[in-house]
Amino acid sequence: MKVEVNTTSLADAVAWTTRVIDARPASPILAGIKLEAIDGTLQLSAFNFEISTRDHIEAGVDESGSTVVQGKILADITRSLPSEKTYLATENSTLIITSGKSKFTMQLMPESEYPDLPVVPPILGKVDGETFHQAVDQACVAVSREETRPVLTGVFMQFEGDKVVMTSTDRFRLSRATFTWSPENPDVSTNTLLRGSLLRDIAKTLNESQNVTINFSQDNPSLIGFENAGRVSTSQLIDGEFPAIDRLFADEYPIQAVIDKQQLINSIKRVSLVAERNAPIRMAFSGSELTLSAGVADENQASDVLDVDFDGDDITVAFNPSYLIEGLSAIAEPFVRMKMTTAVKPVEFNGQQEQDSDESMDYRYLLVPMRFSN
Repeated sequence: MKVEVNTTSLADAVAWTTRVIDARPASPILAGIKLEAIDGTLQLSAFNFEISTRDHIEAGVDESGSTVVQGKILADITRSLPSEKTYLATENSTLIITSGKSKFTMQLMPESEYPDLPVVPPILGKVDGETFHQAVDQACVAVSREETRPVLTGVFMQFEGDKVVMTSTDRFRLSRATFTWSPENPDVSTNTLLRGSLLRDIAKTLNESQNVTINFSQDNPSLIGFENAGRVSTSQLIDGEFPAIDRLFADEYPIQAVIDKQQLINSIKRVSLVAERNAPIRMAFSGSELTLSAGVADENQASDVLDVDFDGDDITVAFNPSYLIEGLSAIAEPFVRMKMTTAVKPVEFNGQQEQDSDESMDYRYLLVPMRFSN
């Protein structure tokens, strides 16, 4: 193999591809990245038996061929190369990397031991990158960090015609994002459960100016793929049943308040400065005012008052301030509508564009109140 590539493109492609390589791979060969020079491109791939990544860049191919080298070391090397052009060439059992006056020699790994990558499933549909990124950020808010319950570390994706619904829950809160997309089959009706960490990773690195293609086969519902700007990721799905959570949303909310979102976030941050770790902050609604408070008698205390548009009986609810801020920060609109039934039942948060407009149902955040003592 002999190729010439743009150094920046190479470094970006290697960094993106090798991000799935585990610090302690299940097998030594899985520490490798596969490079293949063919038809004017350098193709790169990595795999950890659960997630695969594939990228490609333009290359001047003098000699086609393929090889496998240690991925993390190659990422470190390509990140430090000094010149605009880089030359890669295999020689005997080594890969020689030359850039300007810098030269590196890497030992090749046994290519015959490298596992075959999974076949990317057929296209299920497409969505624009910006919409997908926002939906992932919103849906992943409530992804659990409890690895002992894998189902709760995932995002449940429901595909129904031209609508996609993405939901996560950690038992204390629920986050749901809905968006419109272009399915290959307008009558599609299926669902998947996949890692929230993978979705976050894909969203963080995608090109928002280009579409995201979702690949999935109902005939082989164990693998899902994502394509964007020439980059392809596949992942095994989580084996398990997502909790039945639709019943948590109330049919009617007799108590509702509309609040300036940024003012509310700022107030929560101020008041929570005196709150002990995991201690709740209280939100007391009365008339056209919201009083936020934290702390207990004989210790540090804080309170803050905001003007709100309030409808219903006076109520006081208490929340984990971190959960509250994370959910509010995911709302895209400038105003938030809080919808309540009682002080102990889940409260729904929705965004709305104007103070007197209807709420948007594209993002629904449900948070269970904490019990508190006066």
